[in-house]
Amino acid sequence: MKTYVVNEKTSLGNFTDNVSAQASFRFRILLKEGRIKVNGKRVTFDCALEAGDRVDYFLTAKEEAKEAFSVLYEDANVCVVDKADGVNSEAVFSALSERGECYFIHRLDRNTAGVIIFAKSSEAERELLALFRNRRAKKVYLALVVGKMPKKHAIEEARLEKDEKRSRVRVSLDKGEKITTEYEVLEEGAETSLLRVALHTGKTHQIRAHLAYLGAPVAGDTKYGNDAFNRAHNLTRQRLVAKELSLESDGALAYLNGKKFCSQYQITI
Repeated sequence: MKTYVVNEKTSLGNFTDNVSAQASFRFRILLKEGRIKVNGKRVTFDCALEAGDRVDYFLTAKEEAKEAFSVLYEDANVCVVDKADGVNSEAVFSALSERGECYFIHRLDRNTAGVIIFAKSSEAERELLALFRNRRAKKVYLALVVGKMPKKHAIEEARLEKDEKRSRVRVSLDKGEKITTEYEVLEEGAETSLLRVALHTGKTHQIRAHLAYLGAPVAGDTKYGNDAFNRAHNLTRQRLVAKELSLESDGALAYLNGKKFCSQYQITI
């Protein structure tokens, strides 16, 4: 049994996604089988939760063992993990926090797999946040997109505007914050292309929205993607991997310069 205490008003489904990847994987089954308790009472539906509520998950050994992430590198200052798709970054943070002090630096979308770095001290947190803010944390992605790109390599600029109510963004040439996305075509297939994507700016949904704006949406993207293609190929998760992360520090984390943290996850055409 795994037990968690709710710290703010939410729903059981959202809470589960954010605190226990293993329970999130099996959420509907756990509800159906009555293997979740809220304040000691079994629940069979996605109920509302209040701050202070206690939630118990009754998982089998096999369910608990399902890997949500693996640790690529860890020392006294940082922990670098390789997150599976279908897992909230918050659930990874929750698991790491059970082991000791942990600080959020950046996130990946639930259905994007790949590399995330967490700080393990307040000093490391300050430095990592500064590195990300000053674009000295270099992130490289792999993306499978629908269609072909107009160029084999390009650095594209646009503007990105958030729509908070709809939890999405809009890309145009005239409204919002400036974004810069670099891509290189690695391979082309009959219907799709495999890209290496480097972020020069790091905004919400930047890769997915910008590539869609350029006419090549990420395959499997249910928010900005090609719905007909996704249905035809039974794709429900975007084919996007945060493949590489490297740092350029002149502070306490300078010893990590030159290291490249790479995800195990691949994308094939």
